[in-house]
Amino acid sequence: MATNKLALIRYKVLDECLRNIYRKWTLEDLIETVSDALYEYEGIDSGVSKRTIQGDIQIMRSDKLGYNAPIVVVDRKYYTYSDKNYSITNVPIQAREVEKMKEAINILKQFSGFSYFEEMNDTVAKLENYLYTSSQQTKNYIQFENNKRLKGIEFINPLYQAILNKKVLGINYQSFKAKQPNLYVLYPYLLKEYRNRWFLIGKRKNITYLFTLALDRIINFEILEEETFQEYEGQDLEEYYSNLIGVTKFERDIAQKVILEFSPEHAPYVLTKPLHPSQELLETKENGWIIIQIEVVLNFELEREILGFGNGIKVLAPRLLINRIFRKVEGLEEIYKH
Repeated sequence: MATNKLALIRYKVLDECLRNIYRKWTLEDLIETVSDALYEYEGIDSGVSKRTIQGDIQIMRSDKLGYNAPIVVVDRKYYTYSDKNYSITNVPIQAREVEKMKEAINILKQFSGFSYFEEMNDTVAKLENYLYTSSQQTKNYIQFENNKRLKGIEFINPLYQAILNKKVLGINYQSFKAKQPNLYVLYPYLLKEYRNRWFLIGKRKNITYLFTLALDRIINFEILEEETFQEYEGQDLEEYYSNLIGVTKFERDIAQKVILEFSPEHAPYVLTKPLHPSQELLETKENGWIIIQIEVVLNFELEREILGFGNGIKVLAPRLLINRIFRKVEGLEEIYKH
């Protein structure tokens, strides 16, 4: 399994190199780039041999994995693709692989009735839809939210590996407010998604509180092998983030009972898609308005969620949240007056 994993990393890196037409790639360049990637992703510092890369190129050229990559050597020295649009990531799934994946998906679907598997149902549907559309057996019948221009998603897997293997990170990060990037030494603990945007949660060196970084604001990062990883000793992170909407939370924050009133127009949507797992229906009025309660931290994302309902929502409690929303509505009024 480990050998297959390393081979896939090598093929992926070679593919990225050969697709880059703005650089001429010698065999030595390819060896160096693949070696750097293996060190970055897997911590392997022994490099990779010339024979291994030559073997990888032959496999990619062949039908063994279904790639049939059009790898050519220009001027008897530089490696590239003869087809500038080619990539191994565009290769259609072979029939035998389709059958294996079908078997795997069918096994996963056997567990769909179990409560602990419910959160995976959409993932299984996505896998099944992708399998059939990729193998050109059917049209795309499911459209999932997907922003292909989203920055930072290429960091998800290497950051996940860093968390899994307890690696300390040196991260160049520039927030929207910062004029220049900052370098953070970070102990990473969790990757979290909110509205198709990804965040990394960890602790900075010599800082006691949790720190949240948006992946789309990360410029680059590296593994700091000389640094010793520090475990997170606070509250279980799944529980820690269970009482809020979004990702913004300070360790001193506590959940509060938020009471909201919704118009008949929005009531069906709020009832069928709760704002938060803690949501309770308190009252249904004769005029069709409903009153619900959620128990969450008062943060920016909650305010944005409330403002998204426009004049179809009213905050009844707590007073602090009422005042915050009122000030923002006043600000909107001032904007539209001019």
